[in-house]
Amino acid sequence: MNVPYFEPWITNQDKNSVMSSLNSRWLTNGPFLKKFEKIVSSFLETKFAIGTSSATTSLHLSLRALGIKSGDEVIVPTNTFAATENAVLYCGATPILADVDLDTFNISVEDIKKKITRKTKAIIPVHYGGQSCDMKEINDISKKFNLKVVEDCAHALGSTYKNKKCGSFGVCGCFSFYPTKIITTGEGGMVSTSNSSIAKKINLLRSQGMSVSAKSRESTGSWKYDVVDIGYNYRIDEMRCALGFSQMQRIDQINKLRIKIAKKYDKALSKIEGLILPINKKDRNHIYHLYSLRITSDYHLSRDELFAKLHKSGIGCSVQYIPLHQMSYNKKIIQKTQKFPNADIIKNQILCIPIYPKINDKQIQKVVSILK
Repeated sequence: MNVPYFEPWITNQDKNSVMSSLNSRWLTNGPFLKKFEKIVSSFLETKFAIGTSSATTSLHLSLRALGIKSGDEVIVPTNTFAATENAVLYCGATPILADVDLDTFNISVEDIKKKITRKTKAIIPVHYGGQSCDMKEINDISKKFNLKVVEDCAHALGSTYKNKKCGSFGVCGCFSFYPTKIITTGEGGMVSTSNSSIAKKINLLRSQGMSVSAKSRESTGSWKYDVVDIGYNYRIDEMRCALGFSQMQRIDQINKLRIKIAKKYDKALSKIEGLILPINKKDRNHIYHLYSLRITSDYHLSRDELFAKLHKSGIGCSVQYIPLHQMSYNKKIIQKTQKFPNADIIKNQILCIPIYPKINDKQIQKVVSILK
């Protein structure tokens, strides 16, 4: 690919940090885990951050800590990755899919209201592409119906709503550090919360439900421990934490570069008929984890034809997402009476073009020239 869809930004500082972690006896649950958790919680202005093996496991742990179980329903947007829904299914609960807004592709507040039943226990808003959902309205709904809010912040490390960071609105916020995300640890995730009992529960569950860690047993000279709950091996190791800690030290620079690149796209593409550019609502920022275009019928190619042309020209693109209600698994269980009109429109229009901190002007111009 002349212009890959994404390329992680790994510096010499990142590499040195990872190498430094290898000098520790503790290659998991060691000093870099604490540093990484502290820098993330400080950035988000939450009391706690708990490192995990992925955003998927972060979501699962959050729902488990909230007591989500069989018979419960959790509302999730249909326009998201399968992990959001899977975390609900892992708990034995039922994901209830909601439509999205046409402007931001975020979960529709109006459809959330329609999907609430006596079984509804939680909502998982997904901050699509790096722009916050309508968190005031969602939190108002959660208070009215006594629902828990677990934010899926996989795209949103640094996204704000009314000057407050995403990941600090719900009971929990769940972040991804997959290679394409705002910062990367290779694989990895984080749960943010200001609820001490939830933080304690997540810490317990991520390490097999063991009452005492191996490190604590060594320091106290005791071999005794108990398993007090059904837990998991959802830890994140020191090497990944070292990489994440290093990358977090330039998180503001990373997001500023993304915004700068998006503005270049905005200027170059704004007058092309048939392209609808990402919008940025006034009461929130947009950090452009994704730069998602809508390719409408006024454009001279269909979305699929344009995707093929860009690929042939050596430009990587993606479609995020195929809605969950279109997946084979869900087609078996979703009632045919359920409608997702907005998601059904954008599923044939969305095209995500390359955006990452180290993309250069020549690469941007190549993308623009093909679109023109």
